[in-house]
Amino acid sequence: MNARTLVRLTFANPASGIYLGLVGVAVAIATAVTLFAPDPGFVWVLPALFAFPLFLVVALAQGAVHGEGQPETWLFLTELVVCVLVQSLVLGTMVEASRGRLRLRRRPRPRLRTGD
Repeated sequence: MNARTLVRLTFANPASGIYLGLVGVAVAIATAVTLFAPDPGFVWVLPALFAFPLFLVVALAQGAVHGEGQPETWLFLTELVVCVLVQSLVLGTMVEASRGRLRLRRRPRPRLRTGD
């Protein structure tokens, strides 16, 4: 797989686009509530739920390494973005594989001329 295929599977796939759009809306809502509400509460749980399966594993590993307590904001957001992009790639790969479009393409070998 080259970089173009990875980008296509992560961003240009309809299923991945819908997933990334939903995550973007959740992040926009969480940001608006954080900026304009006196007490945002647990509003950032919504974007984390969209990244849940992988985000749970990453959060547990981060908790085991750094111990108890709340992680830094930059670490939380970085983990969230990485988990969403990885899940978008997996979703795009599953959709393309189910359509039968994702195949390993072998390059034809050049034939050696003998007898020249």
